[in-house]
Amino acid sequence: MNGADGTGRRISAQVVCTAIRDDIVAGFFPPGSRLTEELLAQRYGVSRVPVREALRTLESEGFVRTRRHAGASVAEPTEREAADLLEMRGLLEPLGAARAAQRRTEAHLKVLRGLVRLGQERAVQGQSADLASLSGWFHETLAQASGSPTLTALLTQLRHKIAWVYGDGSAVRVREAWEEHAAIVDAVGRGDAERARRLAAVHVERASAVRILKPPVNAVRRRA
Repeated sequence: MNGADGTGRRISAQVVCTAIRDDIVAGFFPPGSRLTEELLAQRYGVSRVPVREALRTLESEGFVRTRRHAGASVAEPTEREAADLLEMRGLLEPLGAARAAQRRTEAHLKVLRGLVRLGQERAVQGQSADLASLSGWFHETLAQASGSPTLTALLTQLRHKIAWVYGDGSAVRVREAWEEHAAIVDAVGRGDAERARRLAAVHVERASAVRILKPPVNAVRRRA
């Protein structure tokens, strides 16, 4: 990532924020590791200004913590905080599905159905390499179909955080997960909000049951 995109335009703080967040979620920056502006500016090829803005955003999202005289570091979520993420998703995802059944557009429905077909094909063929990204795209589109930017933003942030602190256990139920996706889309297409809500609640509950905390989260205890 360079300081400019080749057209003379500066790289925005939002782009830098996404890059740092992705590296945190991927484990490049583990919990507790320091995040100095100089290090980050060098890594992403930008000035300190967008890095500083990005760190403020990531702190507001809970990925980064700043302490006086110690600077910024990757947050160290506790097991309780990790469990709260799954509980919040269990409340918000069904709401998003219900809203999607009421507010989705034909464009949303077309994308959702296409993702389901592709996901089911890959699952049957055992091509699991990109199923996680397809699932993420599915849930992102479903959230967008709710017609609520606030709800979409909350669900997106929750998915990022869950991917950060939990290992993906979906491999044990790949086909079932995509069958559940298909049922949700069918309910959304029919405009059946209550059925979409129930199906999404069951889907999240089953997905949460196979989630496994990543080792760093198990080892971390919040400092007094």
